[in-house]
Amino acid sequence: MVFDWLFEGQNAARLGEGLLLTAQISLASVAASCVLGTLFGLVLRSRNRLIRFVGRFYLETIRIVPILVWLFGLYFGLSVWTGIHIDGFWVCVWVFTMWGIAEMGDLVRGALESIEKHQVESGLALGLSRGQVFRYIELPQSIRRVLPGAVNLFTRMIKTSSLASLIGVIEVVKVGQQIIENSLLTQPNASFWVYGLIFMLYFFCCWPLSLLAAKLEQKWEH
Repeated sequence: MVFDWLFEGQNAARLGEGLLLTAQISLASVAASCVLGTLFGLVLRSRNRLIRFVGRFYLETIRIVPILVWLFGLYFGLSVWTGIHIDGFWVCVWVFTMWGIAEMGDLVRGALESIEKHQVESGLALGLSRGQVFRYIELPQSIRRVLPGAVNLFTRMIKTSSLASLIGVIEVVKVGQQIIENSLLTQPNASFWVYGLIFMLYFFCCWPLSLLAAKLEQKWEH
């Protein structure tokens, strides 16, 4: 049968464990990015030019250097330079969180700056403090504007977590590779079916988020 490989040994259980590890990396990174990225967005709007410069430098550095380079640099380079070895799981969470903070921060900055100035000026003219203007005018509107982009970012983070296999993290793609290597002699087409199954797993994880982002964008586009 086509899917005999799935029921051999612990293959199905191992795929489930790999998917769980992928979910743990993704959820930890997304949660940290959501909170810290929002704060970073406020930093990018600071009135202090030095703070804005440092924030912008961080943002551009994270964007310019590929995620894979960050993973290799922290996993292999850090142990060579400092003698400190960090588990691959935490390296992935760290790198994806760094990336998520930068992208989420830029989304928050863009959402806040897209709010018309006359709304802020009107709130100040009515006697609201700067903090009240942020709480009652800027924050509610910026949340609506940032959510579709944030959901898309979180979808990208889930998909990019597959890079974890390149530093030895036994997530779902790595498990798939191991199953293919073990089944190659008995199942010549194993790679097609294994990667096909992994494709479906990622699809059903990310598709609902993509639909949610599209729905939110359509609902709040005006």
